[in-house]
Amino acid sequence: MPTWSKAIAQPAQEFPLKPLPILSGQIPDGLRGTLYRNGPARLERGGKRVGHWFDGDGAILAVHFTDEGATATYRYVQTEGYQQETQANSFLYPNYGMTVPGGFWKTWGKEAKNSANTSVLAVQNKLLALWEGGFPHSLDLETLETFELDHLSQLKPGEPFSAHPKIDSRTGNIYNFGVSIGAKITLNLYQSDVTGKVIKKSSHSLKRVPMIHDFVMAGQYLVFFVSPVSLNLLPAALGFKSFSDAMEWKPELGTEVLIFDRDTLSLVSRSETDPWFQWHYGNGWVNNEGNIIVEIVRYPDFTTNQNLKEVGTGKLHTPAKGTLWNIHLDPQTGKVLNAEQLLDRGCEFPIVPSHQVGENWRYTYLSIYRDHADISQELLGAIARFDRQQETLTIADMGETGYPSEPIFVPYSPNSEQGWVLTVVYDGSDHHSEVRIYDSESLNHDPLCRLMLPSVIPPGFHGTWTSR
Repeated sequence: MPTWSKAIAQPAQEFPLKPLPILSGQIPDGLRGTLYRNGPARLERGGKRVGHWFDGDGAILAVHFTDEGATATYRYVQTEGYQQETQANSFLYPNYGMTVPGGFWKTWGKEAKNSANTSVLAVQNKLLALWEGGFPHSLDLETLETFELDHLSQLKPGEPFSAHPKIDSRTGNIYNFGVSIGAKITLNLYQSDVTGKVIKKSSHSLKRVPMIHDFVMAGQYLVFFVSPVSLNLLPAALGFKSFSDAMEWKPELGTEVLIFDRDTLSLVSRSETDPWFQWHYGNGWVNNEGNIIVEIVRYPDFTTNQNLKEVGTGKLHTPAKGTLWNIHLDPQTGKVLNAEQLLDRGCEFPIVPSHQVGENWRYTYLSIYRDHADISQELLGAIARFDRQQETLTIADMGETGYPSEPIFVPYSPNSEQGWVLTVVYDGSDHHSEVRIYDSESLNHDPLCRLMLPSVIPPGFHGTWTSR
């Protein structure tokens, strides 16, 4: 088995708030705030494995940086499904990659388990654990105690709040979406205030049940690329197939481009282009000619889903290489004016400084494969900064047994392009996890600080930083 598989071989162990010992270096003087990370932490129950990496129960890591040093806590989100399955010591719910034991008679009318395992959003007085198929769960910002399933004042049953909200740094307004499956397939758009309360909604019909994981804010626009993946709903609804297995790649449909006005949440344009798939967008902006520039990690097809399914087993067989691309769009027609590959290196989890979301930016931070890594066997083993002006890549390699999480950028001061880059690393050489802090201007040098975590944090998905 590969080294990284040891990190998910057993369910992750929670720990209460504890001070973190420094392994090397020192915490930068100006780094004050909290790093939050989310990901699937339990991939086994009652001797059975989950059907897909996306099915694991979510657990949140919080690392608090204060004048006294760094402390951390790690806790499972206490969803209803997690509590019931803990009591039964068995999987009870369908999920993205799982059907319920007992087939149709156990599945019919039973909602998928809200795993609360994908991302986090820090708003006033609470932390939201996000999962794209349902409502978020609200947690205590300090202790990570789970409060409730949160409908954000305005969401109705069947209106999920997805896992990739975008925040306007000038107003604090939050934009997000959710796909509703019913008599018709609907893309719901939401605008929330700084507290997370939904203050505006709109809905738009879709042609099929798609796989929409993320979107991008670009100036005054919200942009969605709807890849040609379609859910064969009947076998999934009857419990004959999981949602993952019922997803079908149909390249003949092409990729649909949807562009919305972010103030009115109304449709501006709709078009189709070549087939591709993407999980994540880096950023977007509107150039001087009035055209939209969108950065994505683009895959040639949906093989990436099989690759991620295999992660949950601890052993990969199926390579899936996503690369960084720029897509140029005419906002009034939705037509693709140009598409260019920026990097040929396999990568994922692109992020930009939070104050530059939706605006022109220079640096994209992302996770990449190590040099000469076998992507059919390995996970992402390094983080990097891509300079869009110079077209250069600066790499922080974690070593042959190190596996970092998505990098999180923290500016030295508001609106600064320089700052620190934080990542949580699993080191398979001695089976431990640590927090590493890098200077963004010297990412290829040793970390400024390494902090030991009390238990292993399995590879996860997304995180955030708050200076509150």
